[in-house]
Amino acid sequence: MQIKILIFLLFIGFIVELKAQNEDIVSKDTITQKETYFLKGKIISITDKKPLQSAHIVNLNSVHGTVTNNNGQFEIPATANDTIFISYIGYQSIKLRITNDLLKGNELEIAIHEKVVNIDEVMVKSHVLIGVLVVDAKNVPKDSYSRIHISGLPQAYEIGKSYNNTYSSGINAIFNPVDFWYNKFGKKPKEINRLRKLKEGDQMRNMMEQKYSREIMMDYLDMSRKELNDLLTECNYSNRFINKASDLQIIEAVLECYENYRALQKGTVKKDIIRIKDTVF
Repeated sequence: MQIKILIFLLFIGFIVELKAQNEDIVSKDTITQKETYFLKGKIISITDKKPLQSAHIVNLNSVHGTVTNNNGQFEIPATANDTIFISYIGYQSIKLRITNDLLKGNELEIAIHEKVVNIDEVMVKSHVLIGVLVVDAKNVPKDSYSRIHISGLPQAYEIGKSYNNTYSSGINAIFNPVDFWYNKFGKKPKEINRLRKLKEGDQMRNMMEQKYSREIMMDYLDMSRKELNDLLTECNYSNRFINKASDLQIIEAVLECYENYRALQKGTVKKDIIRIKDTVF
């Protein structure tokens, strides 16, 4: 009987040891798969094959960015399954999913297409000036926007005039972009954290100051351009700011709106920033 028990215990011990070894192998494989490499490449124009200097490359997973040198070359840390976002002014932006094959050390050559841009119609208005400063100052249209300061940036930006939207149904009246996105993000939103990381490093701040496409923001927030604009409008930013601000300024505006909405939920709010609607049921 004792011999049977001893054999049984040895058998159980063997199984436990074998399982531990298997788990250790799996763990090592997982670590290997997640090992960080430096992805090297070159960005060129697909039309004339010339290198594109100062193209923006952003790892959307690690929120790390870089720019190409004079020869269009870049180097950026990446792991398998990361997504690299590549953009250049006047060219179509692309997203590239990184595979293990792309991380084997060979330099990639990535060709991007020129972007077809439709120029909007511009209305030019003349204002008759007579050369007398006091009189001319009265004839020049005044800026209809007040100014606000966004934390982290030295400039001040205009804030749009508050207005009450008219709704065609009770369901539409309940919907508010600020409410919707705040509830979607939740208390610990990874989307908002990514936006914060975009402006933490000098390299990323400089990059986002030069961008006006909103593409990275829309990808992180899973928003369309219209949804982003609606959110900024509800946060009381003017159309001028929404259309002209850099991506860094828009990031600051969204974070400011989010923080003020959090303060609203806690009972302390900057009421001049967030527009609150009274809904009658």
